[in-house]
Amino acid sequence: MAEILDFKHAPEPLWREALGRKLRETREARGDRLVDVAERAGISVQYLSEIERGRKEPSSEMIAAVAGALGIDLADLLIGVAGQVRSQYVVRSNQFHTSRPIGRPSGPVAMVSLLAA
Repeated sequence: MAEILDFKHAPEPLWREALGRKLRETREARGDRLVDVAERAGISVQYLSEIERGRKEPSSEMIAAVAGALGIDLADLLIGVAGQVRSQYVVRSNQFHTSRPIGRPSGPVAMVSLLAA
């Protein structure tokens, strides 16, 4: 039997959007300009801007380059992003009924939760 879809709830939090928010938050907290971080990472300002806005899904090499340009540990960045995704998911799950189990992340969140353990 097919599952009935409920379109009244907010969309799932996206990894690329949480990553972008965390990168921008870190860059701004350090007082760095977009152009300076992009130059240190070896990528264009436009591409970094798109990453920060959650428009692009960067490769692991790009994420590592930007983390290095910001002077932050890649594992700490990933754990921070996973925490943001997790908190958004918990808030969303408390507001809306979901048939998915709470507390069992999958995909990139599961990978990062293994790093944190």
